[in-house]
Amino acid sequence: MKIHVLGKWIFTGMMLMAASAWAAKLPGDAEAAGHSDAAADLQLVKETEQKTADFLFRQYNLPVLSHYSYLIGSGGEAMIVDPDRDTVRYLNDTKELGLKITRVYLTHSHADFVAGHMELAKSTGAEIIINGKTKPGFPHRPVKDGDEIKFGSVSAVIATTPGHTPDSTCLYVYDSTSKTNPAFVLTGDTLFIGSVGRPDLMGDGMSAAELAEMGYHSWKEKLSKLPDDTKFFPAHGAGSLCGVNLSDKPVSTIGEQRKENPFLQHANLSSYVMAVIDGLPEAPQYFKHNAKLNHDGPPLVNWEKTMPPALSAADVAAKAEKGVWLVDVRDNKPFAAAHPAGAINIGIRGRFEIWTGSMIPWGEPFVLIGSDDEVREAGFRLKRVGYDAPDGFLQGGFEAWKQAKLPVASIKMEEPRKLFRQMHDGVAPVIVDVRLPSEWMGLRIGNVLNIPLNKLFADGRRLSKDMPVLTVCNSAYRSSMGASVFQKMGFKSVLNMEGGSEAWIADGLPTLNSVRNGHTPSAPAVRAVKLPERLAAAELKRMLMDLPKTFDLVDIRPPEQYADFSLPGSVNANIADVIYNPAYLNGTVPLIIVDRDGSLAMAVGGILSQKIQRPIKVLYGGLEAYWNDSGVPLFPVPSTPSSAPAIKPAAPVPAPAAPKVPPSSVPETPKKKSAGC
Repeated sequence: MKIHVLGKWIFTGMMLMAASAWAAKLPGDAEAAGHSDAAADLQLVKETEQKTADFLFRQYNLPVLSHYSYLIGSGGEAMIVDPDRDTVRYLNDTKELGLKITRVYLTHSHADFVAGHMELAKSTGAEIIINGKTKPGFPHRPVKDGDEIKFGSVSAVIATTPGHTPDSTCLYVYDSTSKTNPAFVLTGDTLFIGSVGRPDLMGDGMSAAELAEMGYHSWKEKLSKLPDDTKFFPAHGAGSLCGVNLSDKPVSTIGEQRKENPFLQHANLSSYVMAVIDGLPEAPQYFKHNAKLNHDGPPLVNWEKTMPPALSAADVAAKAEKGVWLVDVRDNKPFAAAHPAGAINIGIRGRFEIWTGSMIPWGEPFVLIGSDDEVREAGFRLKRVGYDAPDGFLQGGFEAWKQAKLPVASIKMEEPRKLFRQMHDGVAPVIVDVRLPSEWMGLRIGNVLNIPLNKLFADGRRLSKDMPVLTVCNSAYRSSMGASVFQKMGFKSVLNMEGGSEAWIADGLPTLNSVRNGHTPSAPAVRAVKLPERLAAAELKRMLMDLPKTFDLVDIRPPEQYADFSLPGSVNANIADVIYNPAYLNGTVPLIIVDRDGSLAMAVGGILSQKIQRPIKVLYGGLEAYWNDSGVPLFPVPSTPSSAPAIKPAAPVPAPAAPKVPPSSVPETPKKKSAGC
């Protein structure tokens, strides 16, 4: 069946609109990565292809903390590197794999989360290994530069790499196939993808410039000496405040960072130091307390009892009168509709741990408000950042507060288009963007005031409490928090922009950015749209013949169509897998996407082009055009399509060569077929 040309392009346009909606997740908005149920759980990101029968490597990510941890297994033993405090995933995985956790390695004393070294030592008897210069307050095996950790076929060599902290280290990991150079390196917070560890977390103990100088030498004298193709895995990704502008890629190579990491482009010490210490965002106040907990040895946790004590509405109100914080963990819309007066909104569906640690002063009492399930999850997750003992929770949730006829507040959610009209007419409220200055400078909805969320209590005093104030962020998560802060400070009229900047952009409203300063909200701003490269059928044919194994080819048609015939070297994958699976998102060689007529492939390519740096190409006109334009027939593949991300050529069924294709070219079927219509 042929699709009418007009109908086809309408459909393609609809798919590209979907791609634009995806792109409305603003560039650099790592905050949005934490706004899902799955983001609160430890996730398996990568498992290394087994080079030997006795070697296993797993990378885990906890998105709400942007934290990577690692499992290395061999000889029936496992070592966990930089574990999270809730360790059940490591315990379950090693049990399933038939491994015993015998060692825990800390690359340094982490500040942004409470590590799980004491938990694992207690539950498994594992030895804790850390740089001897740390001088921690718990039983451990101290190591120094060049020391080796051996088990099974694994040898992990310690490289001391001060810079982020004085005790920072990296692990050079060798297996039986890697002798001269490591198979990969775990860099902790020394080297990130696109960044380096910030050097300003030591307080009065050591200046940021001193540590930055150490970091310069750690790169120049150690890590930069590794071969370009050496893979490395950091302890954090995009969204972590342990560095600035971190990438969301889970793995990179030394060569890529040598070319692409902006901090590593500084050839001399002084320019490097200035670049590293310039413009660092303020570290959350809980960092120094977590660093001390990790250094001294965090207290063990009873993970079966994460529910705080139940309190009546009257008890909660009495505590609030005495200055106890009320933390409402519901989403921004129900919170905006109605909430206890004076409550701060820190939604559980987001980076709840980080924002609680940023907004609620360490050691001050607080009460949680939400459903029982939300409160139970909040109590569990707060232990990841050392907030082990909330004063309690409001039994019965907000409904109990209402029934007790206690003071209730609400926040008006303003639609972007209505706010735009108010700005145009000069009757808008005072608009406060609560994001970081770097986010605000990159893209904003107009000439609005920037007060970062963590400075709102102090800097918000510059505003008049009698004037209406509206908060905005990327998605309305942080701005809901900001609006609740203004209410707590006594502002009389507080609003929050519904949907944040994402909704503003989706509505086609104008923006300001660092390139077009001075633009006014009278006409839409010009926005660069990154699109995939369109590849003609003849060009793809030449690539298949002349440049094999220099690109990855993925066919997104339904499995039954792919099973009938496909291009040589292609694999079949569903659209969602191509968009979300890191195996497709990461890579340096181009990813070429093909479908029946090019419409879906262009939409998927458009989404990926906004999301990742990998080169994306789309077969223009799809397999129909490939067939019609190149004269190269397709060939059958085995009936079970490959779902693995590795690109493996499918074995063709031998067929007589067609006269149009040289014998050295691709195999052919004797009969021309359609592309799955």
